[in-house]
Amino acid sequence: MRKTKGKPEYPRSAEAFSEARRYLPGGVNSPVRAFGGVGLKPLFIDRAKGAKIYDIDGNAYIDYVGSWGPMILGHAHPAVVRAINRAARKGTSYGAPTLAETELAQKIRDAFWSIEKLRLVSSGTEAVMTAIRLARGYKRKDLIIKMAGCYHGHSDSLLVEAGSGAAELASPSSTGIPPAIANLTVVIPYNDMEAVKNCFLMHRGQIAAVLVEPVAANMGVVPPADGYLQMLRDLCDAEEAVLIFDEVITGFRVARGGAQELYGVKADITCLGKIIGGGLPLAAVGGQTAILDMLAPTGPVYQAGTLSGNPVATAAANATLDILAKGDCYDKLEAKAGMLAVGLKDAAEIAGIPVVINRVGSILSCFFTDRPVRNFEDVKSTDIHQFKKFFAEMLAQGIYIAPSAYEAMFVSLAHSKKDIEKTIEAAKAAFKAID
Repeated sequence: MRKTKGKPEYPRSAEAFSEARRYLPGGVNSPVRAFGGVGLKPLFIDRAKGAKIYDIDGNAYIDYVGSWGPMILGHAHPAVVRAINRAARKGTSYGAPTLAETELAQKIRDAFWSIEKLRLVSSGTEAVMTAIRLARGYKRKDLIIKMAGCYHGHSDSLLVEAGSGAAELASPSSTGIPPAIANLTVVIPYNDMEAVKNCFLMHRGQIAAVLVEPVAANMGVVPPADGYLQMLRDLCDAEEAVLIFDEVITGFRVARGGAQELYGVKADITCLGKIIGGGLPLAAVGGQTAILDMLAPTGPVYQAGTLSGNPVATAAANATLDILAKGDCYDKLEAKAGMLAVGLKDAAEIAGIPVVINRVGSILSCFFTDRPVRNFEDVKSTDIHQFKKFFAEMLAQGIYIAPSAYEAMFVSLAHSKKDIEKTIEAAKAAFKAID
């Protein structure tokens, strides 16, 4: 880490950001990368290997962003890189079926007890968008229930926020979305069982699906309350609605079979992404045969994609899932993430800074609050100013966490005990600096 008078230097990143802003809106191709949530300028990354990333100024960081989740094996894992190279030499895109697509589908089905068939797509946004279209086509109903603070991609129906009532029709949270589209989504609090029941009562016979992250991971990590997921399952059965689990983040991360394996609750439709791409753009929507066969060409629900099942991406995916299916990968991830969570909590207590550490498997969040964090309102009440200071201090010490208080930390198999110990020591200094 290059420093001047105790402060790190990022001159090349600063210059690159200024140049990028001439050509890209905000200088980035995805908003959170702009570091707006922490009041800094973004780092421009040159390369990554294992648990570390390196910026264009020559600084190295222990990485807990992991490309926002998919790098569960670490960056540039040799087996994944070899698979990508082999596939690329044969051609990078065909727009035609390949054996690798079927091989990947079999591996996903073997891991997820709720998936009988699946459709490969290129992003989590596409997966969830397709899941909603499927649910509406299958049930012949229009309304979707989603939970406040759960992010499901940037399709029009889902960029919405709650109205004044707990179960009222939503309004757009982005310009460019007609209210008529937003009104087809009902937003209620996450982990609120009564709100779900009341929503079904208010809109009886109109709910096509309940869409939820089984472990909320886009407002920071917020686990489901005891019985919450099973209650959703029971209500959907009783009200003839489809239960959609958005496991774009949790799939193959909190367990090989995702949150469904961890909590023992089966979804009708499952959305997967991040890890199944092995670091390349790839996602999937899967579920019961009766629902998935609604998709064209077998059924009337249309979905298509030129790059769906891309041969390079499926090669990376197959290599990644092969590794995760062997040995004690998830035991190792659990131990590493547990060590980090305990270390962060202890470091905060030593400094006298109240924090709540929420963790499920290898994803965790550090919330600056002295109260439990169970939903989006709780998240919004945490001390964002303290998080910004914490982020800056950790970055200065070579620890790269998400530049937003509303995101998770991701532990990979590449993180060593030494990496985690260094992270905890950095946190001690960061918490002390906050005070």
